[in-house]
Amino acid sequence: MGTVMTANAPQTLYVTIRRDELRQLREERAVLQKKVAQLTSMLQHAQLIGSGTALHA
Repeated sequence: MGTVMTANAPQTLYVTIRRDELRQLREERAVLQKKVAQLTSMLQHAQLIGSGTALHA
């Protein structure tokens, strides 16, 4: 059938991050979320235009 592999126990990884790094990451996340919202809106608009064009053709 296939090779049986035993599962390893889950491991926890601890990471240290400075406040300024965290602030920068949050700002970058906010910018990216706005960009995703903008692109989603543009895509929905394009789909509406495309479906409207298909109905009139």
